[in-house]
Amino acid sequence: MRSFLRVLLYGLCAVLLCHCANPLPDPASGVEPRRKVRISSESGLLTYRESRRIIQQLDARGQAGDFLARHLQVEEAVTDAPLVVGNEVRLFGDGTSTYRAMEEAIGAARRFIHLESYIFEDDQIGNLVAEMLIAKRAQGVAVAVMVDDIGTLSVPPDLFDRLRQAGVQVVFFNPVNPLKSRGNWSINERSHRKILVVDGEVAFVGGINLSDVYASRPVAGSGQAHEAEGQQDAPWRDTHISIRGPAVPDVERVFLEGWRSQGGPPLGDIDFLPQQPRRGPHVVRILVNRPGSTDNHAIYLTLLSAINSSQRSVHITMAYFVPDPGFIAALGDAARRGVDVTLLLPGFSDFSIVLHAGRSHYEELLEAGVKIYERKDVLLHAKTAVVDGVWSTAGSSNLDWRSFTLNHEINAVILGADFGAQMEALFERDRQASVPVGLEQWKKRPLSIRFKEFMSRLLERWL
Repeated sequence: MRSFLRVLLYGLCAVLLCHCANPLPDPASGVEPRRKVRISSESGLLTYRESRRIIQQLDARGQAGDFLARHLQVEEAVTDAPLVVGNEVRLFGDGTSTYRAMEEAIGAARRFIHLESYIFEDDQIGNLVAEMLIAKRAQGVAVAVMVDDIGTLSVPPDLFDRLRQAGVQVVFFNPVNPLKSRGNWSINERSHRKILVVDGEVAFVGGINLSDVYASRPVAGSGQAHEAEGQQDAPWRDTHISIRGPAVPDVERVFLEGWRSQGGPPLGDIDFLPQQPRRGPHVVRILVNRPGSTDNHAIYLTLLSAINSSQRSVHITMAYFVPDPGFIAALGDAARRGVDVTLLLPGFSDFSIVLHAGRSHYEELLEAGVKIYERKDVLLHAKTAVVDGVWSTAGSSNLDWRSFTLNHEINAVILGADFGAQMEALFERDRQASVPVGLEQWKKRPLSIRFKEFMSRLLERWL
């Protein structure tokens, strides 16, 4: 009975508060390209002809040109961030490999380390990273850490006091207490970004926070190991990337802007944006959400345009899936025109209201021909997509109202068939370990589940 009353209370709160929710842009209104596709290199913006040449070379089979050209025209209309050529991008499919690469980068730091994380736990992983940062500061490396105040609300202050005492600069994003705020205070705006930049030479972005829950490497299985919701012993499956090359300064600019927005102290007389030489074949664009800014919906509209431009496949792996009507329409339209649209979603979650709100959209998507799989042997926390095998994105943004309207997020778009193949391989491993959701079976779900979906959906703009 208590749980029933709690759900009713949530629903009432949603009704009272929903008029304050930030609306997403209307995808039906369309966006006309305001300039030609541009690609940045270390020598500046390339010409349109040169941009087209690079785009045509991204897929060795010559199948991606039309898709990329069409998509990039739309993408260019919603973001000022240029495509940047010449990057090396590495893909990490679990916390173990991600932390190993981050530790290697931190250990090699000579000038500065800038770290931003939504969660920074006082556990084995958190303390390992903290001790590495303290050691590098003792060697004269400038170290700055920014964490979200809500994300670290339960973390004992001793962890951050220890960092400060060692000379590490620490800033809390949007403190819950407005008297502690040094920027524009808003309890609802959170920094959900995960950023690490070392010496301006390597940058990490993705979905992995600093926490022991990511430390176990997920093992692909039958997908049946954890049928019950909220399994505490299940490993977390997430995705992260590292970037070396000319796109690294774009990630660093996001950190510096966030630091300044929170009134962070001066970071010292260091060149944090050193020009980087070409390091690899990948073309990268860094996208951010900044609530209140004119380009706040760049991630939303870019992913939407990729789906609308798809010709062969749309493969999405998403931790928190609460799509708005524009996304539901885009996914359904793509499936109806013969595109293989497949969603890999959690079978259980650390936030069950989000899980049920997302499931409330399953029937409409399945009827449109969208394939849905749920992974039940791990807590799926990744936020990635790969379209037509050549357009990929990984980052911190979920496919929900909060990520697209209220959170500060960062995603990387990577173009190319080689990286797309890696993303597809990771997607396929997850799919093989997942359970398909069939339309007829889904229609037979109990009324109690339908009620949870209904009540959760009332809250979906606040999840």
